[in-house]
Amino acid sequence: MRVLATVLLTAACLCSQTPESRKTLNEGIAAFKNARYTDAVAAFEKAVQLSPSDATAHLYLGTALMSQYIPGAQTPENARFAVRAESEFRRVLDLDARNVVAMESLASLAYTQSQGEQDTTNKMAALDRAADWYKRLIDVAPDKKEAHYSLGVIGWSKFYPALMAARQRLGMKPEDPGPLRSASEIAALKSQYDFTIEDAMEHLKRALELDPQYDDAMAYMNLLVRERADLAPSVEEYRSGVEVADEWVQKALESKRSKAESASRLTPAPPPPPPAPRKAEPTPPPQ
Repeated sequence: MRVLATVLLTAACLCSQTPESRKTLNEGIAAFKNARYTDAVAAFEKAVQLSPSDATAHLYLGTALMSQYIPGAQTPENARFAVRAESEFRRVLDLDARNVVAMESLASLAYTQSQGEQDTTNKMAALDRAADWYKRLIDVAPDKKEAHYSLGVIGWSKFYPALMAARQRLGMKPEDPGPLRSASEIAALKSQYDFTIEDAMEHLKRALELDPQYDDAMAYMNLLVRERADLAPSVEEYRSGVEVADEWVQKALESKRSKAESASRLTPAPPPPPPAPRKAEPTPPPQ
């Protein structure tokens, strides 16, 4: 779910550029780095006009537009930023169907839109769009750990609100121990979300295969295992699930501790944290 400013530093030129379009692109990059986003958009728009078939110019323009999009802001201008950014990233894929940065950007944009949606139907639709782009990204780059992680996050984001709504219907507070006090509620949630949960966990497992120290993925494994325990048929099985979740908490803490020790020597950039958890998890990410 992280693509904005780094796109400007990592995107490769996919076709020839005229000296004038290259100069204009450089002006846009300089403006973007200095947070002069309106100037950056204007420069990238000119670069696109000068080289309409240059995927890099479209990618830069889409990135500059997306950087100005504010999740949840209900203004026509804000909506246009998202629509125009999506159009530019899709244009990149028209020119280069396997462009990883464009797919990641579209996924990140859809996920960001979901975070600003108050309407549940629209929120789920945005999450579905993000998931579709991340899956398409994995088809092209199967070892992209961030895509697998993001699909795990999206799966949890779909299940968690439904679980909280069920708890509220049953008069259970978020901190009350489970399992849910209604067999019919458990059956309904399992019927609707069993696949979602399993698929999310499989993607988190894959992310951890690619990076055994991926503590954010561990944090979400904890969340998914812990929330899934609410659907257990007995108190004993619920407690067993919570114990497994607690083990993931410890693994995440140990990974963070190990990274902190390494940071004193290497000072690596920290990964973005997951959203605030519901229960006793570590407080630690298409932006």
